[in-house]
Amino acid sequence: MPYFYGIDSLYIILVLPAILLSLFAQMKVSSTFGKYNSVRNHRNITGFDVARRILDRNGLNYIPIERTRGNLTDHYDPKKKVLRLSDSVFSSTSIAALGVAAHECGHAIQHAYGYTPLKIRHAVFPVVRISSTLAVPLIILGFVLATTNLVYVGIVLFAAVVLFQLITLPVEFDASRRALAILSCENYLYEDEMKGARKVLSAAALTYVASALTSLMQLLRFIIIANNRRR
Repeated sequence: MPYFYGIDSLYIILVLPAILLSLFAQMKVSSTFGKYNSVRNHRNITGFDVARRILDRNGLNYIPIERTRGNLTDHYDPKKKVLRLSDSVFSSTSIAALGVAAHECGHAIQHAYGYTPLKIRHAVFPVVRISSTLAVPLIILGFVLATTNLVYVGIVLFAAVVLFQLITLPVEFDASRRALAILSCENYLYEDEMKGARKVLSAAALTYVASALTSLMQLLRFIIIANNRRR
């Protein structure tokens, strides 16, 4: 297999383009959020306000909303049933903040109503947490020791990580779909404001797609290298 400055050609052909897409996605979400984080919504309500209203209207008034440090560290914790909004969303009245807050509410709604992909994601997470730690070290060790079985064990574990990321995609897409529908139907945002919210959530979705693609290409690379070494 050809190598370029110590990097195999498969990495350059398969993985590097996906990594570049990931970098682009990260820059895209930062720039898009930054742009619409400076545009106030017409109702002048905060990310916290809209999240509280969405949760309450969906019968989730028992879910508390907490402020968490950082930028775009927003998430819903299904174990503790807590929705956490970052400093840049919690008290912000921007279009971007409402989009992000509504998206996280989408996850809370998914959890409350037993959205199947989310249930599958939660079920495989304990396995993936272990797989993500062991997969690459086992693959590398297998290559170093020329132990094919060890390599394939690592590949199977890495495949579990890829599967988890693929399952994450419909979960994220659905949460954004729910968020945009709520923001529009309940008039939290005007139609011209909805365009900004869509762009923010679309940019965020691209980061998940790019991450899954990167892992998928890395998995394909490992499989090809392993098969070539068996010959």
